[in-house]
Amino acid sequence: MKVLVTGGAGYIGSVLTKDLLASNYKVTVLDDFTYSQTSLASFVSNPNLDLVYGDVRNRDLVQSLVKENDVIIPLAAIVGAPACDKDPFRASSINLEATKWLFSIIGSNQQIIMPTTNSAYGSGGVGNYCDEESTLNPLSLYARDKVEVEEVLMSHPLATSFRLATVFGISARMRLDLLVNSFVNRALTDRYLILFEGHFKRNYVHVSDVSKLFQFAIANPDKVKGEVFNFGLTEANLSKIELCNEIQKQLPNFVFEEAQVGKDPDQRNYLVSNAKIEAIGMKARVTIAEGISELIKGLPMFRSNSFTNL
Repeated sequence: MKVLVTGGAGYIGSVLTKDLLASNYKVTVLDDFTYSQTSLASFVSNPNLDLVYGDVRNRDLVQSLVKENDVIIPLAAIVGAPACDKDPFRASSINLEATKWLFSIIGSNQQIIMPTTNSAYGSGGVGNYCDEESTLNPLSLYARDKVEVEEVLMSHPLATSFRLATVFGISARMRLDLLVNSFVNRALTDRYLILFEGHFKRNYVHVSDVSKLFQFAIANPDKVKGEVFNFGLTEANLSKIELCNEIQKQLPNFVFEEAQVGKDPDQRNYLVSNAKIEAIGMKARVTIAEGISELIKGLPMFRSNSFTNL
């Protein structure tokens, strides 16, 4: 089995690449190493890894790689609303245009496993509850592009869209700008945090569970083809206040308070159902408490401003 992972040196991609190689897949990674990351350095001696330095907007290069692989996992993206707003033209050229073109050259017998985002739910529906049938209400350029990509994706016979919860945990290509990672980092370094609209909820999932999700999809194509799934930790539909309480259990000196005025620029607020993916045998396992413990242990290694998408 040959797997092409675009953006395979990124936050999710570096964990997934490691795990796929450990399972003896032949893995081709295409990455432009935007953030000068060295996340795949320990795998370059593995003969099952083909590491290609390049841009997903290079159509000749991408076409030559696609035709050699059985499974395509398009992770290459400018990820997150702030990063997309910083350079919207570049963001849409990668997240939307290059990805839609990629779908157009993938054969009907090749599997596509695409991470989208449950950011697409925006502020949720009735009671802020969202399942896969809920109306989408994307609030950012990042989420709007992902919604449009998903619409095109699902015309492919072997396509799967995973609407991922907010990811957390340690990765060789670390990101300190993701919410759980950011809050734990602030608790370690500043020991103080002001929350805006601390009652806002969202769902979370550990990066290692996301890797397991993609592996599950590769191993069970008939269970996932043609479907859209939410994927997050069911027990982790948490408000920002609830998340801070969990951090405070492990870092008692951490103090937080809710601002009495002002709004969070990120207006996402929703509860997500993961029942559909759990019904076919795939469930996120790493708890928020376990993830916080891991972050407390590992974050002191990441003290550079380069560990962010901003």
